[in-house]
Amino acid sequence: MGFKLSHVILRLATGAYILNSGVSKLSLDSESAATLQDMAANAVPQAKQLPPEKFGKAVAAAEIGLGAALLAPFVPTKLAALGLTAFGTGLVGVYAKTPGLTQADGVRPTQAGTAMAKDVWLAAIGLALLLDRKHRKPAKH
Repeated sequence: MGFKLSHVILRLATGAYILNSGVSKLSLDSESAATLQDMAANAVPQAKQLPPEKFGKAVAAAEIGLGAALLAPFVPTKLAALGLTAFGTGLVGVYAKTPGLTQADGVRPTQAGTAMAKDVWLAAIGLALLLDRKHRKPAKH
């Protein structure tokens, strides 16, 4: 199984970032977990079905799992990229649907939305990894 250096770089950068984010969420207090849950519920109303503490732990576990998958060389890039694309797209959805994070045009971030707007990069990296094609050597005739 070969690998591309460009894939390794993208997987390491995003994997380490997401893994760290998940580990930091393991110690969320109830108020922080509820805030995270409220933001997520703007895009996915079903997020409110769990108690805030359980929701926070579930998000932490998902981020740790995704970060570890991106860092693990035995996980195929296409599989890790699917997870990253879904995760990044979900974060962009939260950004777009949370009041006060975008300007009147619904796209450009407000000062409060700048931190979340950067998540578009995670979705873009996931798509780039997912859509990248292997270069094949031409067949010899």
